[in-house]
Formats: sequence, structure tokens, C-alpha cells
Amino acid sequence: MRPRPALRAHRAGRRRWPRRVALSFLALVALAGGAGASWWHETALPKIAEGAPSVRLVVPAGASAESIARHLHALGLVRHPLVFRVLAQVRGVGAQLKAGEYALSGPLSLEGILAALSRGDVVRRDLTVPEGRSLDEIAVLVAAEGLGLEAFLEAARDPSPVRDLDPVAADLEGYLFPDTYDVPQAPGAPRALVRRMAQRFREVIGPELPRITERGFTVRQVVTLASIVELETASAPERPRIAAVFLNRLEKGMPLQTDPSIVYALKKAGRWDGNIRKRDLDILSPYNTYRRPGLPPGPLGSPGRDAIRAVLEPAGTKELYFVSRNDGTHEFSETLAEHNRAVNRYQRRRARS
Repeated sequence: MRPRPALRAHRAGRRRWPRRVALSFLALVALAGGAGASWWHETALPKIAEGAPSVRLVVPAGASAESIARHLHALGLVRHPLVFRVLAQVRGVGAQLKAGEYALSGPLSLEGILAALSRGDVVRRDLTVPEGRSLDEIAVLVAAEGLGLEAFLEAARDPSPVRDLDPVAADLEGYLFPDTYDVPQAPGAPRALVRRMAQRFREVIGPELPRITERGFTVRQVVTLASIVELETASAPERPRIAAVFLNRLEKGMPLQTDPSIVYALKKAGRWDGNIRKRDLDILSPYNTYRRPGLPPGPLGSPGRDAIRAVLEPAGTKELYFVSRNDGTHEFSETLAEHNRAVNRYQRRRARS
């Protein structure tokens, strides 16, 4: 008996069904393959070619993956912001992207950019702080490196990092050790720098604490006198003699009469113009060592290791005076008569000439 026509049609349909499935499957595979190729092209191929100029990317504090994606899109580093957002989500680092300034250089893919942001490979610069600089002067150096001046000063006005060493400190003047620091260009860097500088001071002063106690000094007294020594001479061999002069004057109850204290007082008063005049020696300030006996109330800046050691290891001299020879060195004297002759030789003669 022949099959009925309807039955034959049904069987023919069944024979065609696997073919449709196969075609649909192949279409899906092709679509997935195309999507995969497109994804690989977007995320794995270099967006910045080798040898191309680096691309500057600044990620603000608290920036989301979405806002970073928009920024990358504006820089031409991703075709659509959604690609970066999805990639960050897939890699599980969407909430770990670090703020700061980046210099993206090739060859670098979107995967590489994401990795750099998650590691926090921000631009870093060396900041060199010379000996003797005050907080305000260090802040200017910090600002020149693109860091926040006010954020630095705010952190430097908190004396808690040295509270155990100097219970009466009102800020960190004198306690931010002069050195070269590797500074990241990132939010929070000014505060982190202050902590590192204060920690560096602790590392330097720590071994000296027994000698400070033996000599009957406080850390504040040593740092204050060392800051004066630092500012009085740039000649390392002279520092122990300079320190001896001031220690001898303190022992005799003589005023220190050091010009750096007048400069500091004038700066505090907003009156410093680069010159000390006779009337400036009468400035009403606790830092005026011409009118007030003893040490000034605190450091005038941050002394280096040699100046600190000079205070703890002064020269064994009886000298009470010194005057500049105008060549970076000084003439030292034990008596006022000797000193006046030296002043006439090196200063008044120079003024007349």
C-alpha cells in the first residue's frame, strides 16, 4: 500500500528539520566568531602603537569605570565606552581602578590599559628637597611638581607624626627631612609625601636620640639649632665650628644674633623682600635672636644630617663670632675686637668697594 500524501509530506519535513538546525547553528557560530573576533580586535590589539607619543590620561579621585570609559573613548582608545566597562567587569577590577596621572605608551592594548589602571601605574617624579627649606618653601617645590600645595600644607600642619619626639610641636616645621623622594602623581600624594618625609626624619634622628639625651637637649632644641647652622653655611667642614659658636654663646647667655632668624621672622610677617635692613633687627617676633636671648621657639627649616651631627659634635673651640669672607667661608673670632677687625676686612671694605 502506498503512503498517504500527508504522511509523505510529514516525513519529508522531518528530513528537512535537521538541515534547518544545522544552518541555524552555523549562523550562530559565524555570529559568535564574528563577535569574538571583534571583541579580540577591540581589547587585545594595540590601541597605542610602539614608538607613538604617550597618551596622557588623568583619572580623578572617585572616578567610576563608566567615566573612565568615556574619557578613553574621547582619547580614541576605545570604539565604544561599553567595551571598556564590560571588560573591567569581566576582569573583576571595575572597582579597583586607581586615580592619578598616567602616561600610556605603546604598544598597549585596552587590556593593557585596564591592567595599568588597576595596578595604579601613575606617573612618578623625583622631588628633591634641599637642606634648610621651610614648610612654605617645600610646599612651593611640591606645587611645582603638580601636587596640591594646600593639601601638603594642611598635612604638614599636623604634628602628630612627631608628637612623641616633640610634644610641643605645632606643626612639622623642621621635621620633614630634606632628601629626594619618588612622588606619584595621584590624589593623596601630598599627604603621603608628608608622612614619608616625617618618617625619613625619624630614621635619621633615631640613632642620635641617646646622644641628645646625654647632652641634656630635647629633639626640638637640636633641630632648631641645626636649622640655624644649616642656613648659616653651605660649607660642611664649617658646620661644627658654626655650631660651637652658637653653643658657646648660649652657655654665656649671649643672644645668638643670627640673620636667618630675622629672615624667618620677616617672612612670617610678610615683610621679606630679599634684604635685611638695620630696622629689621628690631622686629617684634619671638624669632628675633638679636633682641631675645636663647634659641628661637622652633626650627627655621629642615636641617640635614650633617647639621644635626654638628650640633651634637661641635668643634672644641671658644669662638663666639664669625663673619662671611664672601667666598662661601667664614672668619671666626674669640673676641669682639678680633671680630670687628674681621668685619672691617671682609664686609666694610667690600661695601666701600
